[in-house]
Amino acid sequence: MPAGLNRALLTVAGAVVAIVLAIAISSVAIIAAGASPIDAFAAFFDFGETARSVSNGIAAFLNRAVPLFIAGLAVAVGFRMNLFNIGVEGQYRIAAICAAFVGSTFTAPKPIQIAVIIVVAAVVGGAYALIPAIMKVTRGVNEVISTIMLNYIAISLSSYLVRGPFTGERAAGQLTTTTPQLPESAMFPNLNFVFDWFGLLPPTRGGGVWGFLLVAVVLGLVIWVVLERTRFGFNVKASGLNGPAAFASGVNPKKMVIAAMVLSGAIAGLIGLPEILGDKGAFNSNFTAGLGFLGIAVALLGRNKPVGIAIAALLFAFLDRAQGALQIADVPSSVITIIQGVIVLLVVIANEVTNRIALRLEEQRAARQLGTNKPVEVAA
Repeated sequence: MPAGLNRALLTVAGAVVAIVLAIAISSVAIIAAGASPIDAFAAFFDFGETARSVSNGIAAFLNRAVPLFIAGLAVAVGFRMNLFNIGVEGQYRIAAICAAFVGSTFTAPKPIQIAVIIVVAAVVGGAYALIPAIMKVTRGVNEVISTIMLNYIAISLSSYLVRGPFTGERAAGQLTTTTPQLPESAMFPNLNFVFDWFGLLPPTRGGGVWGFLLVAVVLGLVIWVVLERTRFGFNVKASGLNGPAAFASGVNPKKMVIAAMVLSGAIAGLIGLPEILGDKGAFNSNFTAGLGFLGIAVALLGRNKPVGIAIAALLFAFLDRAQGALQIADVPSSVITIIQGVIVLLVVIANEVTNRIALRLEEQRAARQLGTNKPVEVAA
């Protein structure tokens, strides 16, 4: 069997075993909470009793997956450079409020208006990620520490801006403060027409299926090409694996650190746009939080590959969507967090085990090709 196919099968087998074990462990937690595992897992597949509620459930599932996928891509770019960009949370929050405010200050044809908002979000996110990158290459500051601190600054700054300089008019009875409402030309067209293809009623909640889904797909393809099929992607990976060796071959690791962090931040800046351009039309004081931290888990689960990240984002979105159904079934919604955490932990362990097994099999194959049955000992 070819080595590549063998490794792929081991990876799939490890993921399946991890998910099965996660279900078993989660069942124990559900029983400890006084609920039925059967009712809990049935609730995950309960999209509603009416055709309209089913459509709304599918739309909520897809809409949740889009920002998780973008967040996973942002974290994965940093991981490729062996950088732990925990600052994705702050980067997308500060980028979202800046993009929403800038987009509300002018009106232009829809393609131009949306393009400007996307560019502003990417630039702000990349610029905010540049701060820890410069601190790392000039002063040796660990990016984990600097990005955690910058998260708090970004969250507090965005809260100040939405209640201060960037505040828009508050509607009667509105409890949250928001930036000025975006013009209609800034709103991304939805994808509700897809439901007509399958004979389903279009969703009516949350703006339907956000059209930013298409941008996320294109972004995933671009990141895959950049990281897997370009010299830049090779230099990023080489610098992350062995900086001195990369430097000896003519690659400047410090420049790669800055480039990888800025690219990661630019992608992170887009995380909040699906919600703003697809539904809310503004950044508000109750804006969705925690997507940056979830992106770390999604990237780990997807092994930093765009396809794997897409699958992980869909899995997390599928679990998150079931919160309402779990409450109806008298199952604590915290079960979702337990399942997500257990799956990530077990998949990471399974990846390490399958990698070691695949490496040992490749060593044995190489030894046989050299005419000996004794594998060459290689340090782990």
